[in-house]
This record gives sequence, structure tokens and C-alpha cells, in this order.
Amino acid sequence: MMTSQILVLNAGSSSLKYSLIDIKNAEHRYSGLIDRIGETLSSHTQHVNGTSLKTELRIADHRQAIDLLFSNLNQQPNFHPDTLACVAHRVVHGGERFHAPTRISPDVVHAIRELIPLAPLHNPANLLGIELSLAQLPNTPQIAVFDTAFHQSLPDYAYRYAVPESWYQQHAVRRYGFHGSSHAYIAEQAAQWLNKPITDCSFISLHLGNGASACAIAKGRSVDTSMGMTPMEGLVMGTRSGDLDPSIIFYLQRELNWSSQEIENQLNKHSGLKGLCLENDMRLIHQRAETGDRQAQLARSLFAYRVKKYIGAYLAVLGEVDALLFTGGIGENDCWLRQNCLEGLARLGLSLDSDLNQHSKNPITVISTSLSNIPILVIRTDEEFQIAKESYHSLLLSSEKT
Repeated sequence: MMTSQILVLNAGSSSLKYSLIDIKNAEHRYSGLIDRIGETLSSHTQHVNGTSLKTELRIADHRQAIDLLFSNLNQQPNFHPDTLACVAHRVVHGGERFHAPTRISPDVVHAIRELIPLAPLHNPANLLGIELSLAQLPNTPQIAVFDTAFHQSLPDYAYRYAVPESWYQQHAVRRYGFHGSSHAYIAEQAAQWLNKPITDCSFISLHLGNGASACAIAKGRSVDTSMGMTPMEGLVMGTRSGDLDPSIIFYLQRELNWSSQEIENQLNKHSGLKGLCLENDMRLIHQRAETGDRQAQLARSLFAYRVKKYIGAYLAVLGEVDALLFTGGIGENDCWLRQNCLEGLARLGLSLDSDLNQHSKNPITVISTSLSNIPILVIRTDEEFQIAKESYHSLLLSSEKT
């Protein structure tokens, strides 16, 4: 009988996020984050049985981080590597090849490596986590779950750009979308709250955080999303520009003699909220805005305005909407942003209850009035659980086929 324990790994360029999840009991048994890997002082935050422990130490590289993770895992009660059903890896970009969780093989590793040009900031770190985990647990199934997979249901008129056909056919230029695990998780939670099959539900899903994206979901499937070929397109983000006139890039090359690498760095790491007010933490932006700081006021207003535009667009795309969903660090916790994203939308069926909006600490919180035609929900996302669940179901299907 297959065990129900899944280890989820999310390796970033300078971080390693992990969670040991018991799928059958819907329980995070052990989780944490190793951050600032390779810097002078790294941090390791662990969550066990409702308590948190943070330590600071020097973690030179991801290999040392993986070693530390497994060393601590082996000290947990009732844990042994043999009790793992699999290790599930978040992989940001799966291109057009990967539509579902996929058992990792040499061919899959090769394919993820080939996709690095589409996600140069993410796939190399994801791949490193896979390779190190394979070395630690060579006999344990390893599953890749792709951020882009949920959006493979987009129709061609939604994922194609109006560029020469050869760009798509020869260079894979198209919209892929990201945050798929988060959008899928909160859609399933909302369907349960509505007591409807997910295949009968249509939602506008807003994952708002340092990375931010909107998704139009029809009959449980993604039909449009704000992020594009890369995670830079769409909403304003912590350090990413979001939607941008492409001619701006040519202007900067011509007028400032900037290289493509310099412009990409500026748009990925020094734009968005940070570009507008030199700060990408929305909590600090609010503090500054309340003291009259004009740049901070502009940053948060621009963020909210861009979200409102996508809400309106996706109302038009879907026609009928069962609920509007907020999630992510900002979406779950920032009542000012939610209010300003929805301001003036009551005539479109979205009526916010100001009192309910102040309190959104439950896994699912209703913040709409009783007169709202469309329920507005704040849902606490759990991407790691979604990744674990999809991986577990993938293993079950594989075992049934054999």
C-alpha cells in the first residue's frame, strides 16, 4: 500500500522552501524555508507542530541546504525516507510539453534544461533542486509539477501573440501563464465552498503578492491569464513592471545605449513597486503613503488600478462568474488593496462589505455584501499542498495502469 507522505521542494535561486505533507490527513507535518543561500548569513525557518524556530547560519550553496533539510527531516518522529511516496518539485516553466505532473527521468531533466531560455531566473534553480534530491533519494519517485501546466487549457486566441507565425512555430513565443498551483488550489476551495463541482464553476482568481497574476477560470479550467511568455507580463509586481509598451525597450537601447541584459535586469528586479517608490514591501508602502508620501501613494494606487482593469476584462471574458477570489500575501492580508481594487465595481455585480473586508484570517472569508451578485472570497492559498495532491494522484494513476 502506497504511503501518503509527500515531500514538496521549491528551490529558488537563493532559497529552498520545503514541506512534508500527509495527503490523507491534509496535514503539513514539517515545513520551512532556507533563505539567503550563498550570502554571508543565511536563515532557516522551521515550522513543526504549530511552532516556529528561526536560526541564522552560513549556508554556502544548495547542496548544503539540501543536506541540512534531510538531516533535520531524519530527526523528525515517524519519518524515514522509505515512508515517502515521492518528492514533488515545483518547476516554473514546462513550455508546451508538460500538461500534468510528470515522473522525473533523464529525458524530463533534459527537457527542463532545454526550457531554461524561457525561464532563466527560475528553471536552473528548480533543476538544481531536482538533481540534488535525486542524489539524496535515488530510489524514491520524483515528480515535477509545473506552474504553467494549469494554463495549458488556454484557447489559441488567448495564448497566441499577434507576431509572425514563425516566432511561435520555431521559437515557442506564446503566453504560458504561471502561479498555476495557486490558482488551481483556490478554485477547488471555492468550488467546495459553493458546493458545486469544479467543472461547473467560473472564477476570477487574483494571486497578489511580490509576484502577481490574474486568471480567468471557466468550468474549472484556465481560459486566460495575465502573465505571459514569462512572469513579467500583466499586473504590477514587487520588482517586475507588468504590462509594458515593447517600444520602450527599443527607446532605452537607442537613447541610453543599454544592452538587452541591462534592460531585462531593470524590468525584472528594479521595476514594479520598487521602481515607483524604491520599496517592494506593500506594508512599508502603506506606512509611507499614510504619512503623505506621494511616490508610495502612486505605487499602491497604480497596483490597485491595474488589478481592477483585469477584473473588468475577465468579467467580459467569462460573462458569468461564480466568485471573485483573492489570494497571495497581499490578496489575503491587505484590506486597503482589496477595497481599492473593487472600488466602483458594484454596478458590475461586485459589492464589497467594508466591515467583513477588515477581517480575513480564516482559510476562506466572505467579504462581499448580501446584495453582491458575485461572492467575493479571500482564500488562503496552499501551493505546496496542491503540488503534493497532484503528485499523489499522478502516482495513483501510474500504479493503476501497471
